[in-house]
Amino acid sequence: MSSIAATYQNPVLNEDFPDPTIIRAADGWYYAYGTQTKRPGQLIINMQVARSRDLVRWELLADALPHKPRWARETQKLWAPHVSEHAGRYYMYYSALPDNDEGYCLAVATAEHPAGPFTDIGQPLQCGPGFLNIDPMAFDDPATGQRLLYWGSGFGPLLVRELAPDRISFLPGSQATELVQPVEDDSPDNYQRLLEGSWVVLREGWYFLFYSGNNCCGDDAHYGVMVARSRHATGPFETLAQATGHGHSIILETNQHWRAPGHNCVVTDAAGHDWLAYHAIDPTQPTFDAIDDAQGYSRRVLLLDQLEYHDGWPRLARPGAPTRTPQPAPTTE
Repeated sequence: MSSIAATYQNPVLNEDFPDPTIIRAADGWYYAYGTQTKRPGQLIINMQVARSRDLVRWELLADALPHKPRWARETQKLWAPHVSEHAGRYYMYYSALPDNDEGYCLAVATAEHPAGPFTDIGQPLQCGPGFLNIDPMAFDDPATGQRLLYWGSGFGPLLVRELAPDRISFLPGSQATELVQPVEDDSPDNYQRLLEGSWVVLREGWYFLFYSGNNCCGDDAHYGVMVARSRHATGPFETLAQATGHGHSIILETNQHWRAPGHNCVVTDAAGHDWLAYHAIDPTQPTFDAIDDAQGYSRRVLLLDQLEYHDGWPRLARPGAPTRTPQPAPTTE
C-alpha cells in the first residue's frame, strides 16, 4: 500500500460489507466498519473493520467486536456500526437484537484503538418495538457543542437526541426530535415509505442529512440515497423534494451496474473533497452464504463516488453513479 492510486474502480471492497462507516483515525489510516457477516469457512464476524491508506485499497482486519454484548449473546443481529473518536477513545454506536427478541436496541461499545477490540458497555442505550431503534450516527454540533445521536427506521421517522457528556447515555431530560417523516404509499417506487441510515455533515452553513429508503435487500431490493437540509443540527429539515417540488429527494439509485445502493457515509480526502461511501448489490453476484435469510442474504459490497455541492445541495460528481468504470482516485497525503 505504499504507492498512491491514480484511479480506482468500484467496488473498492469486493466483500459483503453492508452499512459502511469510514473515519480517518489519529494513526493516519482510514477505517471502515460494517454490519455483521459470515466469511468463507463459516466464520461469523460480529462487526467488520477494514483499513486503508487511500480509501480505495482495503485490508480486512480481525473482528472489531469479538464478544457480543451480554444481553444479545444468543442472537445474530449486529448491525450498522458508527464509530467516532474523542480524546483518544473510540465509541461504536450500533444496533442489536436482544436475547428476549422484543425489538432492536441501540447500543454502545468502546475501545482504545480504532480497530478494536470494542467492548459493549453492558446494557442497551435504548430499546423498542420492531426495528425502530437501528442505524445510529453520532455527530458533535460545532455551533452548539451538543453531542447528538441520529437514528431511525421501522417505518417511523428519523430521530435525533442529545447524548450526555459520557457519550454512552442520553442527556437526562432530553427528548428525541423527529426530523423526516416516512410517506405512506405502497408503490415500489416510493423510497420514503421506509427511512433509515442517517448521516449528517455540515457544509457551507447547511446541515445535510443523508438517508436511505425503501428495501435494502432480498429479491425485491429497491434502495436509494436521499437528502434533506437544515440551518440547525436538530432541524427542522427540508427534503430535496420539498425544496424543488420534483417529487423525490433521491441523489443515488439503482442503475444497470448496481442494485439497491444506499446506507451511505461521507468521508473527506486530503484535498478536502467529500466522498460518498455506500453499499450496493452486484447483479453478477447478488447473494452469498449469509448467516440466515432474515439477516439478509444479499451480498452488499463497498462502493465510493465523489460528492459535489451545487446550489445549496449535494450531488454525485459523476453522472450515472453508482460508477463501475475507472475514476480519478481520492487525494491522499
